[in-house]
Amino acid sequence: MSPRARRIDARMHGVLLVDKPAGHTSHDVVARVRRAAGFVRCGHAGTLDPMATGVLPVLLGDATRLSDCLMNHDKTYAFSLRFGQTTDTQDAEGRVLEERPVPELSGDRIRQLLAGFTGAQRQQVPMFSAVKVDGRPLHRAARRGQDVARPEREVMIFSLELVSWESPVLSAVVRCSKGTYVRQLAHDLGEAVGCGAHVTALRRVRSGAFDVTRALPLTDVLALDEDRLSAALLPLREALADWPAVVIPPEQERPLRDGQDLPVSIGDATIAGDDLRAVVLVDGSGRALALAERRDDRWHPTRVFPGSFEKTTCISASFHQNPVSGG
Repeated sequence: MSPRARRIDARMHGVLLVDKPAGHTSHDVVARVRRAAGFVRCGHAGTLDPMATGVLPVLLGDATRLSDCLMNHDKTYAFSLRFGQTTDTQDAEGRVLEERPVPELSGDRIRQLLAGFTGAQRQQVPMFSAVKVDGRPLHRAARRGQDVARPEREVMIFSLELVSWESPVLSAVVRCSKGTYVRQLAHDLGEAVGCGAHVTALRRVRSGAFDVTRALPLTDVLALDEDRLSAALLPLREALADWPAVVIPPEQERPLRDGQDLPVSIGDATIAGDDLRAVVLVDGSGRALALAERRDDRWHPTRVFPGSFEKTTCISASFHQNPVSGG
């Protein structure tokens, strides 16, 4: 075997919940986990700003095929903002652009303000973001001092609750849809008050079904050997807990592995009902084998998880495989 190759454990398929520390990009975390896992294919399910902390689902092996499924879930953030200052990045790491006096605001006025920002709304994408305009990330234009028309997105703020208010600092918890920028929310709150604002602290406490209380600090993850790291992974079926499952018999596993359609009549007839269109196909032990959609009287596999069919084998991989971005 080449000195630039290692053996990848076939068990390295699943979701690792990492409590991302401040000062690291999501890509940094993925790269370090990938190295610790023996250079298996890795990605993540939702970018966190370098300043932000909190739960970052890192996807290993076949779990990288679930990136878009997991990123579509709601997120919950605890954050603090400072009224009276705007920055170019809309957070404490940016350059202060303007300072304005903060008006007197009662707790009731703050609660009323937050309530006005709940519900469906259009949110402008921040300049310091990875969103592309004309094929180029906005943050590159921002660093060059260029003024670029920013797109707007439809987002949903499900709840926005006050935690504490001691002028000029407000702390709150927000539950929001995919694609919501808390930095932009803080900026908009500041403009609504008339004095500007920026984020001073940001922590993702929940991403879909993944809670930060289940996440491991990055330092603890990097101290694990490959056996313990593999044991810390959430299996694909747990990551897909909100998907209905259809159990397939052993004789159907090989055709499924080869990407062939399977008859809807397999499995539990009550699960494979007429109204069911997308499922996870599992074996008798509950191991997720594939995602599938119904096409007439067949289950058509849309994503097959090859590692679920590999019981003991390993594969080799180059040290220089590129990690997969999750979002």
